[in-house]
Amino acid sequence: MGLFSGSTDSDGDSDSEKNPRSFLEERGFVASAIIIGAVLICLVVWFLARGSGNNPTAGASQSPSTVAPTEQPTEVGPTGPPATPIDTPTATRTAPPPPNSHTGGCHDKTPDQGIPRIAAPPAVTWQYEAEMLVPLQAASGPATTGTDGVRSCFAHSPTGAVFAAMVLLGQVQNSAVSVAALNQRVLAGPGKALALAAAKEDARTPPTDPGSVQFSGFKVLYYPQNATQAIVQIACNLNNKAFGAIQVTMQWYRGDWYAVLQDDGTFNGTVEPDILSSLDGYVRFSGSS
Repeated sequence: MGLFSGSTDSDGDSDSEKNPRSFLEERGFVASAIIIGAVLICLVVWFLARGSGNNPTAGASQSPSTVAPTEQPTEVGPTGPPATPIDTPTATRTAPPPPNSHTGGCHDKTPDQGIPRIAAPPAVTWQYEAEMLVPLQAASGPATTGTDGVRSCFAHSPTGAVFAAMVLLGQVQNSAVSVAALNQRVLAGPGKALALAAAKEDARTPPTDPGSVQFSGFKVLYYPQNATQAIVQIACNLNNKAFGAIQVTMQWYRGDWYAVLQDDGTFNGTVEPDILSSLDGYVRFSGSS
């Protein structure tokens, strides 16, 4: 299973540099749970279940799928060729925050509400989820790691929303927690049901070549004061061949951030993901050395 995928054509490997979809498909990043349209790339997110009693539900007042933000940002597509990443990911040696804390993440009643626009969040530890590095921070979260490995409890802040989105996307790369993370960290709705069905099917036939996707940066597109909804754009290094980015909607619900899927089981719906010509405008943020 993976974050990004696309369809190949009859030209095979020779088109990998001209057509990002061919490259992403050959790497085996098949987003079976959350297929993001017939466009450049697809990004999938799954998450594992602890039981129906813990299942978050997107009600009429909580679901961003039905209530759009009043200041929806407009992204300008890249005009140049895709950027070529060169970093090699490595896990940081910084001591990680405790897996369970009663002070950070969602327990912080007065988190910093500043939107990170230039500098990366400080004091961050990067840990592997399967082959993908995810960020951990004592202040923003995750402050809780369940016995099943699912990470939760993020600060009610712009940075907390970013960490929640990135950790969630990273956990879908870990087959040991992917279905549980989908159940626990995505709001209920038609899209979630479709994603779960696809995730379970994908788990029965895992790809033989998982490829490599690593985070490269982010930008906060939408976060009003005291937000209950956040929209973040996450940029990834795609097998050191290109940068791809996708928009993720997060909802503050019962004391934590949860991802919201569209009714078709995708993050973006009709909004196309981007193949980036550069990381200009993004906060550079990765576990790469």
